[in-house]
Amino acid sequence: MSEAKAILEVRDLKKEFTSHRGRTRVRAVDGVSFSLRRGEILGLVGESGCGKTTTGKLIMRLIEPSSGSIKVEGFEAASLGRDEDFAYRRRVQMIFQDPYASMNPHFKIRDVLEEPLLIHGIGSSRAERTAMIVDAMEKVKMTPASDYMDRNPHMLSGGQRQRVATARTLILKPSIIVADEPVSMIDLSTRAEILHLMKTIQADMELSFIYITHDISTARFFTDRIAVMYLGRIVEIGTQDEVIDRPLHPYTKALIEAVCEPESGRVGKLRDLKVKGEIPSASDIPSGCRFHTRCMFATEECSALPEPELENSGGGHLQACRRWKEI
Repeated sequence: MSEAKAILEVRDLKKEFTSHRGRTRVRAVDGVSFSLRRGEILGLVGESGCGKTTTGKLIMRLIEPSSGSIKVEGFEAASLGRDEDFAYRRRVQMIFQDPYASMNPHFKIRDVLEEPLLIHGIGSSRAERTAMIVDAMEKVKMTPASDYMDRNPHMLSGGQRQRVATARTLILKPSIIVADEPVSMIDLSTRAEILHLMKTIQADMELSFIYITHDISTARFFTDRIAVMYLGRIVEIGTQDEVIDRPLHPYTKALIEAVCEPESGRVGKLRDLKVKGEIPSASDIPSGCRFHTRCMFATEECSALPEPELENSGGGHLQACRRWKEI
């Protein structure tokens, strides 16, 4: 990928959390690097606790990194002044996992959507802001808008609330959207509909998306590239077809084999691709390859040698496993 075309560049991003007594350090994000093109959708995929949501929050500047670099359109996020930081937060928006929890339950939908406009000083009159609200609601197919604007969030279905959350993000006309498990709280029957809507909006507005999910099947439908995270690091990254049809890292192989087969409903097809045990604690990361304690192909050198770095296997498909050619 050409760096000149990158709207977002993340380099060696790290985030450590320390216990209240300072005795335990948790490496939630441990050296993550990737770029995001304008108009591209990048999926961050992995188990719970792998650091994907923390990565999203770091990009949003909801929390500050311990070290590393986040650049948007060439500007370092950590060095922005107050006014520039305010503009950054308008440019980079987030769709949260639980749309109900992200809204004030006492607000009408009109107020939910007007609040970001008021915060950023957009619209010279209530009538002008109302026109923007109606436009945003029409983009997410909540029509006629007048049927919904005077309702409270609890009066909407889960799918409708997620549409409102998406409209609230779009109303500021951002460049980058971080979508954190945007359909995990929605019924299966409406997930495909919401994802199709978001993909249509993304294409129409040329938005760049970071799609955070544990569901690799929706990642294939929604994304252009997939980055697989394990215990705070990216272990494989490439186009969605390359990563899913030709996975190179053992962890990626195991994630794909864990997806239910639509015909039979069974999970997994090959017994030897099942990972062992539980994911280690981020406060006690194993030596060497951090996946070796659960890897079905691990040898002694996997724990004895330094941790493998991402290696280009061709065509921009990167993976972090020394034995990928053998397995």
